[in-house]
Amino acid sequence: MILTVTPNPSLDRTYEVAALERGAVLRATADRVDPGGKGVNVSRAVAAAGGRTVAVLPLGGPPGTLIAELLGGQGIDVTAVTIAGQTRSNISVAEPDGTLTKINAPGPSLTTAEADLLLGTVRHQAADADWIACCGSLPGGLPVGWYAELVARAHDAGARVALDTAGPALLAALPARPDVVKPNAHELAEATGRQLITVGDAVAAARELRDRGARAVLASLGADGQLLLEPDGTYYGTAAVTAVRSDVGAGDASLAGFLLAGGRGPDALASALAHGAAAVRLPGSAMPTPPDLDPAAVTVTTELPLEKALSKPA
Repeated sequence: MILTVTPNPSLDRTYEVAALERGAVLRATADRVDPGGKGVNVSRAVAAAGGRTVAVLPLGGPPGTLIAELLGGQGIDVTAVTIAGQTRSNISVAEPDGTLTKINAPGPSLTTAEADLLLGTVRHQAADADWIACCGSLPGGLPVGWYAELVARAHDAGARVALDTAGPALLAALPARPDVVKPNAHELAEATGRQLITVGDAVAAARELRDRGARAVLASLGADGQLLLEPDGTYYGTAAVTAVRSDVGAGDASLAGFLLAGGRGPDALASALAHGAAAVRLPGSAMPTPPDLDPAAVTVTTELPLEKALSKPA
């Protein structure tokens, strides 16, 4: 069972338009509403693949109620911590060429009592979890070391932890030794203070995160593929994508694919790549089902193209 923790969930509204023109009145060609937040998306991807998942998240106000209803409709068990504030709503505008414009609200602040209740709820649920995916930004009211405390408690309960966050929260959690961290190229550069020009630069930065405490690093390099550094080896993989419709939640689908395949080794990396590539071909933050996957488009190797330039240096 994969337990997900999303401290700052959202209700995500996505509009597809022919072109985004500032100051104009635009008519959407399609729209959708999805429960959002990185951990929520991981749960949605796990459920779409037929896996068992429980989502722990703080919810408040009408958006929170709708998120719980939408997740329940997708077969996801929700353990909600009721908060006084109102869950945030985010907006994405998608153009036909794959360009995505996002407006993310800051979200509510949690009280000390709400923060403690959220942490206690995770520990209670962790007893049945094979993996705990802790994902996203920390809302106001949660200290920077909140994820570090969660990792420590999860390990005490015998669960493995995948951490997908950035900035000070990531750095504070590394000494707690999360089993895998999942930065993108920008987050990897920010965490290490390195400029990432080549794949080799990304490998060096990922090794630094392992030196600081992460047991494994699954690094997304966008269109340039993914890296997996773990005690047993280092792997590099790519997935061919012919058309991008929306990249909302693609990284979360990738993490779900990695955990569903065991969270270790080249097969798990291949699963991560297949799920991420499938997600970008779908509208909004829709999550891929098994028929959407194309394993033949995935390549994983131990031969690292260290000199390969990244298409978007970080």
